[in-house]
Amino acid sequence: MSILTVGTVAFDSIETPFASAEHVLGGSASYISLAARHFCDDVRLVGVVGQDFPDEYRQTLLDGGVDLEGLEVDPEGKTFFWHGRYHYDMNERDTLETQLNVLETFDPTIPESYADSNIVCLGNLEPGVQRSVLEQVVDPDYVIADTMNFWIENTPDSLRTTLQEVDCFVINDSEARELADEPNLVTASDHILDMGPDTLIIKKGEHGALLFTEDSVFSAPAYPLEDIQDPTGAGDAFAGGLAGHLIRAGSLNQESLRRAVVYGSVMASFVVERFGPARLLDLGPGEIGERAQSFRDLAAIPSLVPLGKQLA
Repeated sequence: MSILTVGTVAFDSIETPFASAEHVLGGSASYISLAARHFCDDVRLVGVVGQDFPDEYRQTLLDGGVDLEGLEVDPEGKTFFWHGRYHYDMNERDTLETQLNVLETFDPTIPESYADSNIVCLGNLEPGVQRSVLEQVVDPDYVIADTMNFWIENTPDSLRTTLQEVDCFVINDSEARELADEPNLVTASDHILDMGPDTLIIKKGEHGALLFTEDSVFSAPAYPLEDIQDPTGAGDAFAGGLAGHLIRAGSLNQESLRRAVVYGSVMASFVVERFGPARLLDLGPGEIGERAQSFRDLAAIPSLVPLGKQLA
């Protein structure tokens, strides 16, 4: 069983009120792949970098267990770069600089050996590019896609066309409200599900995540952390944990999806503990299991006394 991740591989420079880091390994494909690799032995990455991408970062991905046959290198270009600054409220950030570089003309070519991938994770890319990926994969079992405000605002028709080919759509709460043009998330979820996906997951940062299907809603908590170093990539790590658990479970039923949301939240909670994807690289299976149990304990509801009964 395999997971194909298509997205960005990037340099990130990050500032927070407490520390900063320059030119760390970033990008949606990097975070999704390194998170998914803890659950699946066959994780395949498709992306593009420039001639400035260091061997050290390539080796980081390889040592993390990621197949890089699909990573293109443009010998004349530079790697995608993002520079952002977070506020004291780590849910808020300002983009200080974005250099698309090689991403500006990126047209993914899926290696023939990747065409049989079971789960496809479409990272944040132009919706038409996401569709071109699906045209190159032979009947995947499940397609997970992400997007961002930029595509919602600038390519809404193309995004809606892509959503008709997606099984699970993962976005944050502000994106959901904007896409549906509806402030209430429950009503917004109905509108988005009508656009095509069978499942919608709305990430709410420190307030957890919501899973919507046609006839059910599931809420997962966020893990309470005292020390948050860098929220960059947390949403992508969520998608990686989600896809990874679905592969491990070998099932796409409601129970598996709900557990996958919890494992996605688990992986996101680890990522924010350090700058870049560093925490995903030294993470052991025991730590993942322990934190998953902590999530279960957080969401546990004690037995409730029926109305009319005497309270002890």
